[in-house]
Amino acid sequence: METQGSGLLIVGAGHAGSELAVAARQGGWTDRIVLLGDERVVPYQRPPLSKAYLLGQADVDALALRPAAAYQAARIERVQGARLAAIDPTGRAVTLADGATLRYDKLALCTGGRPRPFVCEGIDARNPPPSNLFYLRTLADADGIRASLGPDAQVVVVGGGYVGLEVAASARGLGARVTVIEAQPRVLARVAGAEVSRFYESVHREAGVEILTGAGVERVTCEGGRIVAVHCSNGQRVPADLVVAGVGMLPNVEAAVAAGLAGEGGIPVDELARTADPHIVAAGDNTLQHHPLYDRELRLESVPNALEQARAAASWLCGKPKPNRSVPWFWSDQYDLKLQTAGLSQGHDRCLLRGDPGARSFCAFYLRGGQLLAIDAVNRPGDFMATRRALAQQPVLLNPASLTDESLPLREIFPGQSAQNPGNP
Repeated sequence: METQGSGLLIVGAGHAGSELAVAARQGGWTDRIVLLGDERVVPYQRPPLSKAYLLGQADVDALALRPAAAYQAARIERVQGARLAAIDPTGRAVTLADGATLRYDKLALCTGGRPRPFVCEGIDARNPPPSNLFYLRTLADADGIRASLGPDAQVVVVGGGYVGLEVAASARGLGARVTVIEAQPRVLARVAGAEVSRFYESVHREAGVEILTGAGVERVTCEGGRIVAVHCSNGQRVPADLVVAGVGMLPNVEAAVAAGLAGEGGIPVDELARTADPHIVAAGDNTLQHHPLYDRELRLESVPNALEQARAAASWLCGKPKPNRSVPWFWSDQYDLKLQTAGLSQGHDRCLLRGDPGARSFCAFYLRGGQLLAIDAVNRPGDFMATRRALAQQPVLLNPASLTDESLPLREIFPGQSAQNPGNP
C-alpha cells in the first residue's frame, strides 16, 4: 500500500516529535503535519514513569504531554502503532513495518532510543526473556513493574544510574526490599562526581537499599521462566522476585544508518537540527550535535535537549531559524531530593562543594583549570538556574574558591547575573 503524504512527516511521538509538530504549526507551517508513533497512546511524559507513576501518584491521563484534542486543534494527524522500517531520501518516502509507504516534503526523525539489552549467563537471547525481567522506557514497561511491586517483594536493580536509582527509591516507597548492583566503583559514575555519588549512596542505604558497587552480574538462575537469583562477580547471590535493568540506551538509528544519514552512535545534526539531507531534520535521543562548550559531538539523553532541538528544527522549517545553543541540563527525583544538573562534569579536575551534604541541600561545582564545566545542585533550584545561565557564557573564574562561600550570592560571582531572577524550573 502506498499513501500519498506530502508535507511534514514526523517519525516518533515522544517529547521531541510532539514538540516539533506543535512548534511547527505555531511557527507558521501551513501544510500537512503527520505524527507517527509506535505506541497506541497519546504522546506522554517519560520521566514520571520511574517516579510518580510507579508510585501510583499519577495516572495515565496525567502523563499526557497534551490532550488529544490539542493535536486535532492544531491539525496534526496522529498515526499510532506505526514503526519505521526504511527511509528513501531520493524518493522522499519512508516505509513502515506493515509495508505502508508515506511520502514527505520534509521529514523529522525523532525516533529516540531503546534500553540496552541485559545479557549474561542464564539468559538465552534465542528464547523469550524471563517474565520478571523489566526495563523502564515505556508506559507498558512501567505497568509491568508496578504490577510486580509490593511490600517485601525482592527487587534487584541492575545499574546505578539515574533510572536505576529512581526505580530503587520508588520501590522502597512501596515497601519492597531493594538491591542495586552497579559494576562501576560508585553509583552515578558516568554522570556525577565522587562527592555526589557518595551522598546518594548514603541516602539510599539510609532508606534501606542495599547497594553493591564494583560488582558486575556474572549470571542469573532461572526457574520456570523467571529469574530467582542474580549472581555477582564478588560471589554474592541476590534473590529476586523481579529484576529491573538500567544498563544504558541504544539510539534508534537503524533506518537512518541504512539511508546514509547516521552512524551507529547517532544522527549528526547542526544547531538547527538539520541532517546531511536538506529535506530531513532530527531531534532527541537519537541525535549527535557538536557543543562548543565541550568541543565535541554529544548524544544527550535528555528531555530538555529533545525539546530544544525540536524547537530549533521547527524554527528552520518555518523559515525563522533559531539555533539551539542551550547548555545541557538534566534532573532526577529520588525520595525528597531533587537533583538538577547543568553542564557535563566529564573531564573535571576539581570539585568544589557549596553547602552541606549532611543537610541534604548543597551544590557540587565541577571545574577544569579555572573554567566551570557543570553543577550538580541538590535541593538548590536558585543556584542551579544561576549556574546554568553562567555556563552559557563559558566563564573563566579568577577565584574559584569563592563558589564555596555561601555569604557570596552566585549572582555576584558570575558576571552579568545580578540583574536576573534565578527562578525555579
